[in-house]
Amino acid sequence: MKLSYNKNARDPIYYIQQGFRKGNKTSTRNVHRIGKHSELLLVTDDPLEYAKQMVAERNEEMKKDKISMELKIDFEAKLKAGDNTASSSSCLNIGYFFLQSIYHKLRISDFFKAYTAGSKIEYNPDEANRFMVYARILEPDSKHGTYDCLSGYYEQPGVRYEQMLRTMDIMEEHYDEYLAHLWEQSNRVVKRDTSVCYFDCTNYYFETEGEDEEYIDEVTGEMIKGLRKYGRAKDHRPNPLVSMGLFMDTQGIPISMCINSGSDNEQTCAIPLEKRLIEMFKDKKFIYCADAGLGSYNIRKFNSMGGKSFVVTQSVKKLPDVVKEAVFNDFDYRLLSSNKKTTIARMKAFDKMNTDNLGLYNDFVYKIIPATIALENGRYEEKTYANGRKRAVKSKDAVPQKIIVTFSRKSMEYQRRIRNNQIERAKKLLQTKDPEEIKKGSNDVRRFIKRTSTGKDGKKANDSYEINQTIIDEEEKYDGYYAIATNLDDDVNEILRINKQRYKIEDCFRVMKTNFEARPVHHSKSRRIKAHFMICYTALLVYRLLEAKLDENGTHFSVDNVIKTLKNMQVASVQDIFHVSTYDDSKVCAALNEIFMLGLDKKYYQPKELNKKIKKIL
Repeated sequence: MKLSYNKNARDPIYYIQQGFRKGNKTSTRNVHRIGKHSELLLVTDDPLEYAKQMVAERNEEMKKDKISMELKIDFEAKLKAGDNTASSSSCLNIGYFFLQSIYHKLRISDFFKAYTAGSKIEYNPDEANRFMVYARILEPDSKHGTYDCLSGYYEQPGVRYEQMLRTMDIMEEHYDEYLAHLWEQSNRVVKRDTSVCYFDCTNYYFETEGEDEEYIDEVTGEMIKGLRKYGRAKDHRPNPLVSMGLFMDTQGIPISMCINSGSDNEQTCAIPLEKRLIEMFKDKKFIYCADAGLGSYNIRKFNSMGGKSFVVTQSVKKLPDVVKEAVFNDFDYRLLSSNKKTTIARMKAFDKMNTDNLGLYNDFVYKIIPATIALENGRYEEKTYANGRKRAVKSKDAVPQKIIVTFSRKSMEYQRRIRNNQIERAKKLLQTKDPEEIKKGSNDVRRFIKRTSTGKDGKKANDSYEINQTIIDEEEKYDGYYAIATNLDDDVNEILRINKQRYKIEDCFRVMKTNFEARPVHHSKSRRIKAHFMICYTALLVYRLLEAKLDENGTHFSVDNVIKTLKNMQVASVQDIFHVSTYDDSKVCAALNEIFMLGLDKKYYQPKELNKKIKKIL
């Protein structure tokens, strides 16, 4: 606050004037009329000194965060005319301050400074990147949509759309370095636990009519494969795909990722990305954990060398016959809770309605089966046959592993209830559909329908349909069974606990696809597509680190509640003098303020106060 008056006037009017910032511009406004010089002579002999004293008192009040001021409101005033087609909100988001606190600790600005040093870039790529990250969490949209909404943030970033795209190009040019930087700096935010690294893949489809073509580089002669390619998808969409592979630590925080062509086998991306992890970890050992689709023999072999370990799920149906025979041999099974010997027959026979058997109903039985396998190592060795002839044959390495088989009565009952419902649906198909229209699907209720064709003397065969009891009996054999392959010698409970945490990586994909709306991807160039997912990955990392901070504080909330709180934390400017909160307090808001100590739990804010909070973070 300062004193304002016309020094050249004979009878000046004294005002208390306040400075304020509106966007990137600064201005002043009279907030209180002290009075005319002649009027003040009635109460004091020195009006100028009196006015200065009033300004000093007002500044003292402001230091105490308490101030009274006069506001004149004209309820007949009209909105300021604008050229925009649609009206926009004048509220400004300050909830992103919490995200900014995490983002700044990752020192991403240092990354951009290092890789743009000496260039002629006249803008700040870090500013473009961080607001693309915040928008991906709070207001996921296309880059054009993000650009249009930049005015909704308190800082009012002056980033242009083309600068956002150029920033994405810089990121993609230094893809590996960027991900390695995020990993290294994330350890400054929370202590990372990489004793177990979980890996999984997912697909993102594109609404386009054709896949990307392959072409030969004119300079190097290298075959460049298109990124968006047709491939296998769980939802069987007939669209080109891009595959993402993701590594995650034990806390559910991402470690690194890879983006591959949709036509590539997802198993081929595990080992290359894992090698990058080994470099990032500086040869620190970890346990590789994945589902059966990412636990091929080659992956197990790679994680059996150099002291590495693996825990992967294993389909009981796909086990070798010798091992499968051991699974169904009802011998040497033990209760997981007490390690006492028991049998599968007993688990299937006890009265589940007896309350005394509730503990047994929730328990598991297990068996450990040695299952070392031999795999080709790419080398040849000389083999001598019984007749004395010698021949070069492919050499094999032994991959030591064991199969931990578990059985649960509760799981068996659940699987059979699902199947019985499917069988009932299959029976209704037989009653209501024309048998000629029934076609067996790969994994639907029609797999239980059997077709029999009969005919005589060259006449047209007649088809009849019935429920195939053989298929039902074959599937029931595996109800309740679950298998894990591993080369660890740890306690069975610990190995099962490690495998049980795989659900967290599925949750990472759910957050990116649902909350962050990683698709649709509004880009067609490969480098921009990769950069888009780098932004999504950064957003996931920032959010998971924020979530880890909440967990350390003993508070945990759903993703929806946290994002909703951050999104709703907005302030509205009152005549450019102060800001009033348009949000109320909540458990999420209280927890975030307790952790980050930003004091964003007030009803009113002075602009300079919010500016100080930004400077405190940055």
